[in-house]
Amino acid sequence: MNLTRFLLLVLLCLGVFTHGFSKKIARPASVQIGAIFTFDSTIGRVAKMAIDEAVKDVNSYSGILNGTKLSMTMQNSNCNGFLGTVEALRFMETDIIAIIGPQSSVVAHIISHVANELQVPLLSFAATDPTLSSLQFPFFVRTTQSDLYQMTAVAEIVDYYGWKEVIAIFVDDDYGRNGVSALDDKLAERRCRISNKVGIPPGPGVHRSDIMDLLVKVRLMESRIIVLHVNPDSGFTVFSVAHYLRMVGNGYVWIATDWLSSVLDSASPLPSEIKNSMQGVLVLRHHTPDSDRKRAFFSRWNKLTGGSLGLHSYGLYAYDSVWLVAHAIDAFFNQGGVISFSNYSRTPAGGGDLNLEAMSIFDDGSLLLKNILRSDFVGLTGPIKFNSDRSLIFPAYDIINVLGTGFQRIGYWSNYSGLSIVPPETLYARPPNCSSANQQLNSVIWPGETLSKPRGWVFPNNGKHLRIGVPIPVSFHEFVSQVQATDMFKGFCIDVFVAAVNLLPYAVPFRFVPFGDGHKNPSYTELVNLVTTGSFDAAVGDFAIITNRTKVVDFTQPYAASGLVIVAPFKKMNSGAWAFLRPFSPFMWIVTACFFLVIGVVVWILEHRINDEFRGPPKQQLITILWFSFSTLFFAHRENTLSTLGRLVLLIWLFVVLIINSSYTASLTSILTVQQLYSPIKGIDSLKASDEPIGHQEGSFAEQYLSEELGISKSRLVSLRSPEEYAKALELGPKKGGVAAVVDERPYIELFLSTQCSFGVVGHEFTKSGWGFAFPRDSPLAIDMSTAILQLSENGELQRIHDKWLIKGTCGLDNAELESDQLQLSSFWGLFLVCGVTCFVALFIYFLQIMYQLWHSTPSETVSNGLGSSFYGRLQRFLSLIDEKEDLSSSKSKKRKAEKSLSDIEKEAELGR
Repeated sequence: MNLTRFLLLVLLCLGVFTHGFSKKIARPASVQIGAIFTFDSTIGRVAKMAIDEAVKDVNSYSGILNGTKLSMTMQNSNCNGFLGTVEALRFMETDIIAIIGPQSSVVAHIISHVANELQVPLLSFAATDPTLSSLQFPFFVRTTQSDLYQMTAVAEIVDYYGWKEVIAIFVDDDYGRNGVSALDDKLAERRCRISNKVGIPPGPGVHRSDIMDLLVKVRLMESRIIVLHVNPDSGFTVFSVAHYLRMVGNGYVWIATDWLSSVLDSASPLPSEIKNSMQGVLVLRHHTPDSDRKRAFFSRWNKLTGGSLGLHSYGLYAYDSVWLVAHAIDAFFNQGGVISFSNYSRTPAGGGDLNLEAMSIFDDGSLLLKNILRSDFVGLTGPIKFNSDRSLIFPAYDIINVLGTGFQRIGYWSNYSGLSIVPPETLYARPPNCSSANQQLNSVIWPGETLSKPRGWVFPNNGKHLRIGVPIPVSFHEFVSQVQATDMFKGFCIDVFVAAVNLLPYAVPFRFVPFGDGHKNPSYTELVNLVTTGSFDAAVGDFAIITNRTKVVDFTQPYAASGLVIVAPFKKMNSGAWAFLRPFSPFMWIVTACFFLVIGVVVWILEHRINDEFRGPPKQQLITILWFSFSTLFFAHRENTLSTLGRLVLLIWLFVVLIINSSYTASLTSILTVQQLYSPIKGIDSLKASDEPIGHQEGSFAEQYLSEELGISKSRLVSLRSPEEYAKALELGPKKGGVAAVVDERPYIELFLSTQCSFGVVGHEFTKSGWGFAFPRDSPLAIDMSTAILQLSENGELQRIHDKWLIKGTCGLDNAELESDQLQLSSFWGLFLVCGVTCFVALFIYFLQIMYQLWHSTPSETVSNGLGSSFYGRLQRFLSLIDEKEDLSSSKSKKRKAEKSLSDIEKEAELGR
């Protein structure tokens, strides 16, 4: 019985093993795969030969498919979505398990729907439209790089050279529109943009005259950076027309996507007229790492074609796509996959004339798709492996510069490290570094055969004038004003703007447009916002450069210094009987007096034991301390210091007294001889702490700053329209319906005080800014105008314009600055610190000496003095040591006797000789 069970178990195991083994090796003799692309095209001609060679290599290689052969069927789609769909449907009537192609993104969009329904993987080696996503088309597999990466490379090139706007010329189909849309997104991430999009009709029927009309419009635009994302047929026509219109010369930049590199790599030498029309163009090309296998295939290719047809990157991707299918099919069979098909259940009854009932679903299509996405091998284009987004890993591009009859590579781009002159595969072994400082490209010969980087834009020659918004203020017409009954403007700001425009290396036609009714000051912030919305091309006037405005517009280099200041009424201050106290602040007087007393006490402590002049009855000692302290002020102290520590403290203190005396004398002299001005307002802090009304110019940002930044209640803020209202409000004062002070920008206050001598500036500027001209964000004109303003400043023209309009009157701002003449403790705290530290160190050393004597005194001395050995006894001994007189005469007499005996010995020695 047991033997029978054992035999049954063995037979069962053998059956399972045999079944599994037979399933693993039961492979068909051949498998059918298809290819759909345009045979007679730049990409198709190369791809057809590359696919044929790949099928031969796979079938001749014994290490894959284990005897199963690939059977390839190719169909020509002619870059037509309808024909491509028809050919795909014909494929589905046969046992096709994978389709390679198409090359066109338009055709790929249509065929992908068929592939999804019939679960047949569609591997495209040339459809680069970034919207062909795996979410919408799960059976679509892109075996090349998406244009999302190519447009990222273009955006980084634009940003690297500092350009802000580009013009995109594209073929108006899915490939062109979606590629340019991706470029727009990537440029926006770098604060750049596409200023104009120019679509070219798809197909070969585009006439030269149509492209001529489009490029004439492009030539009238501002930007000179042109990105060309088209097909080869229309692309060469664009270059030919652009060359005819002299648009491939100085000042222009052309960046062509990989359509041009495919032609340059595959075509035999191009005609000279085509080459001449592309000189200086930058071109992107898929980067494929160099390898022995790749070089061998190129050599083999040249033998096959006799040099008549070059091999471009799409041909390499087509070759690798065949190997990708072969690896996936091999893994598919290893996993027990079976090639079987089921009828497509959604076909209408009878199938119609298209014979749809013959279509069938690949049952294990999902398994084959999984194996395709799990593939990991090295092909001619480098590692063939997909990331989580189902894109090939390590996307990279060569950046080449068309020169003469050929081209040269100026660098690389990869999503790993950005722009670099080092091959990406070398950088993969290093940590990623995409910082702007690490981006680098070799020098470029630009259109016009120049090495100088083009500026990237010119003022458009379209007859359009810039609309310059100019505020019309009620007052301060020296800065900006409109000539009555004309459309002309004058003033300091206007002259600076016109002078700067005249320095630009190109003509800028413009016209001033008034903003405001002239009856009240307009809102400058509102005018700045109109520049942002495009209602004005720029704003010229007395615009303060403040944070909120810089967030929405770009300002030029400041042409005038500015900042908020406080102007208040002042009165003359008489010297008075107590004028001698004014040089020092009260706190300075208190600290100085305290230090006089401290120095007296410290010197008394240090001298008390050894100096008879610092001894005596307590009353006499107190008088000595006070007399000694204050007599040092005049260096008239009579007491001599005997101790080293006392002399050190006195030396430092006399230096401090010398500085204080000199400062006091200078300040008092100024107070008694120079007219002094006085205002109860000392600065912004005292003004903020009060509850008095504050005036400001109508329409100025000062109101917002005072209320929002400083927290001053709006009920305290009074809007004033003119210098006359300034003067009237200040003269009335807060008690009579006026204001305590006016807060405004320094240029206005300078002009106001040039004629108003009874007011003055209190304190210092509490904000720092300047005046500039406002332009839209990232406007290149703002940069050139800033350069022109700097030139005006350097050649003295800016100062001449200032003197023309803003000549000071009889009252100057320099004479109206109200600042405190009192010397503060902050000016002397360093001296007091040094003196205090010296006193502390001297006392510390002195008490250490006392403690040393205390701890080394003998018990008999303590008992003889009537003091015990307790803590209180030692404390009394310590105090007595401080107070007792140290006898220096005995030590001095002993020293004299020692010296005398030594001299006697020396004399006796001499007599003995």
